[in-house]
Amino acid sequence: MYIPFNSGKDYHKYPFGAVKTETEVTFRIILPRDFCCTGARLVIKKDGENEKKIPMNWDCMQGNNEEWWKIQIPFNEAGLYFYHFEYDYNFGSSGIFSNAGGQEGILTGSGESWQLTVYDKSFTTPNWLKGGIIYQIFPDRFCFSGEKKEGVPSDRILRIDYDGEPFWRPDENGKTLNNDYFCGDLKGIQNKLSYLASLGVSCVYLNPIFEAHSNHRYDTADYKKIDPLLGTEDDFKSLCKKAEEYGIKIILDGVFSHTGSDSRYFNKEGRYDTLGAYESKNSEYYKWYKFKNWPDDYECWWGVKILPEIIEETPEFIDFISGENGIAKKWLSLGAGGWRLDVADELPDEFLDSFRKGVKEENPDALILGEVWEDASNKSSYGKRRRYLQGQQLDSVMNYPFADAIIDFVRYGTAENFNKTILKITENYPKPVVDVLMNHIGTHDTARAITALAGESCEYKDRQWQAGRILSAEKRKEGLMLLKEAAVLQFTLPGVPSVYYGDEAGMEGYKDPFNRGFYPWGNEDKELIEYYKALGKIRRENGAFFDGRYSTVSATLGCVAFTRGEDILVIANSNNHSIKYYFPQEWNNCEKVFGDGYVAENYAEIAEHTALIFKKR
Repeated sequence: MYIPFNSGKDYHKYPFGAVKTETEVTFRIILPRDFCCTGARLVIKKDGENEKKIPMNWDCMQGNNEEWWKIQIPFNEAGLYFYHFEYDYNFGSSGIFSNAGGQEGILTGSGESWQLTVYDKSFTTPNWLKGGIIYQIFPDRFCFSGEKKEGVPSDRILRIDYDGEPFWRPDENGKTLNNDYFCGDLKGIQNKLSYLASLGVSCVYLNPIFEAHSNHRYDTADYKKIDPLLGTEDDFKSLCKKAEEYGIKIILDGVFSHTGSDSRYFNKEGRYDTLGAYESKNSEYYKWYKFKNWPDDYECWWGVKILPEIIEETPEFIDFISGENGIAKKWLSLGAGGWRLDVADELPDEFLDSFRKGVKEENPDALILGEVWEDASNKSSYGKRRRYLQGQQLDSVMNYPFADAIIDFVRYGTAENFNKTILKITENYPKPVVDVLMNHIGTHDTARAITALAGESCEYKDRQWQAGRILSAEKRKEGLMLLKEAAVLQFTLPGVPSVYYGDEAGMEGYKDPFNRGFYPWGNEDKELIEYYKALGKIRRENGAFFDGRYSTVSATLGCVAFTRGEDILVIANSNNHSIKYYFPQEWNNCEKVFGDGYVAENYAEIAEHTALIFKKR
């Protein structure tokens, strides 16, 4: 097929992908000589502005059949730009547009434009995370130190049946209370730092640790206090200090779009000695909340009454979180290495701008990671296009597009869709963002990775269906095979792999709360853990995983192959049969550094659902 433009090829567009402000970008299109083209134009539109048509210059002939047209223009303002091309020939005018939203262009009168992201030239992201590994911990369910806690509210159910299923049945009033606790704590995490280090972990992301009255703690009750079941402020400082000795940083979950109704700020239950917004319009916190008819008619997150929504633009709230004596700086000063922002796409620009300013003032090397489920470079919310990744808000995001692409490819062999997703994200996101993407394949909000890969879909299935459901022996064997393939992709794609606690030990479970069991200490899948340790070692030993460019070698017939940097090649076979893969010539005689399979001088035999990693000799 004739390709007049490919945004992924340097001779068509340079530099590749998103660019810094004040960068000159070269665009070059190729037209057949027999078109007798008399003129060409770059048609470009900055998001929210009018379209511009900029004449291109005739560049050169390539052989007897190709005619090249070129333009070089600077981009001085951060933002999103959308572009395509027009050309004139003997029969009139036509255009070059993206083929189904991909990198390759087609000759057509109309279609999709390409995206160019321009970001602030001063934007950088923390080097300490690049090439590393994130480990996500749901604090109540990882490890109990055995130490007695002080000040634990009496309305909590404390459990010692660590292999038990989390409570999920509604009470007699039809409410699911989330009030059963397995007593995991900060000291327990500290006790397991050597284990985390053996996996190659460089960052631990903790789900909420502040005082709250549900076991998930997304209903914050006091931003200034560690939940008493988890420990104390001194325990947190000790954890951060000890983690640093292992080369590990701790990042916290910031839940700032809502609080708990049972909190010192809202105080609906009267638990606290403060005057809450629910109790009085004279409360210092009254301005934080969205009352339609005070006190009982208030806006809440996704209709959940225990989660009253915050008006995040409120100056007093912004100062409370991001100001000189705010929450963000307090916990960074005590040792935290950064923040993950819950539902970042529901936080307005005013809040995100101020949050970045406050965090980077306290520690320029702190990480700000946002929860955004879609392509974060072009998402719209609050009725406008968001600018999360243009240099003034987030450092990076949770990479749900990659997670979906990996799971779909490993389960169904959708190589072409996998490749399209990876290329789109790496092209749309700034390189500093790509290098620190949180590449998960399972979190506290999704089914466990092994269950998502080998289990029956739980879509449209209720908790009754999900409860107690485990993989059969045959399906578990299949799941382990698929999980290993998925893990190789997760550990070798651009960004940073994020392991949800216990996935490396073979934990199963459908969605919340069944994905939140207690870590199976003493009953782990030790062979699987060793597999993850080996992957961690590969990452540490190869600089290509720090910031090496991703390039597709092939993506078809249930198999993908790609390179990282100049010397790493990854081949994954998602077919239900083995394949023989012939290397590109420059990869002949390469060395297999991970995975099982026969390797000859110019090909490798790759078993079903297996991924191998090669390195140039």
